[in-house]
Amino acid sequence: MKRRLYFLLPDASGAQQTLDELLLARVDDKHMRFWANESTHLTDIPQANFLDKTDLIHASEVGMLIGAGVGLLGGILLLFYPPEGFALQTGTILMTSLAGAVFGAWVSGMAGAAIPNSRMKAFQDTIERGGVLLIVDVPLRRTEEIEDLMAQRHPEIRFCGIEPHIPVFP
Repeated sequence: MKRRLYFLLPDASGAQQTLDELLLARVDDKHMRFWANESTHLTDIPQANFLDKTDLIHASEVGMLIGAGVGLLGGILLLFYPPEGFALQTGTILMTSLAGAVFGAWVSGMAGAAIPNSRMKAFQDTIERGGVLLIVDVPLRRTEEIEDLMAQRHPEIRFCGIEPHIPVFP
């Protein structure tokens, strides 16, 4: 089980040093991402990806739930009021729910890919002013250790919280 930690660095100058210290603390670079504005050049540092910057994951999850609910309702209605000439089975409910979930996830995922990540709104102003957001995924047992490491070595870095829910994919 992992936790996602957020840290705000005041500028890009300490990003490489912070990366090196986390690597020495045995945090894999695949579990770290730095997010800065377009004018801040971070070289040889893992950058935040498309999934971090957009609301694709959250929108797909919501769309899947709503689509499955609408598909379930549609399947029940089809079962009770079948079109003439069709003999529908209870598997219709499962199929319409599955189709609704897939369609809902696809449609809302397309919409979510076009909007910024709603979880990152709190950090957007600081990033635009030249700050750098560090996103670190660590095992639950190492959460306090990494927080303490960052506080001791970099008092200028602001700890911005923990996200308890990390999707299994990606």
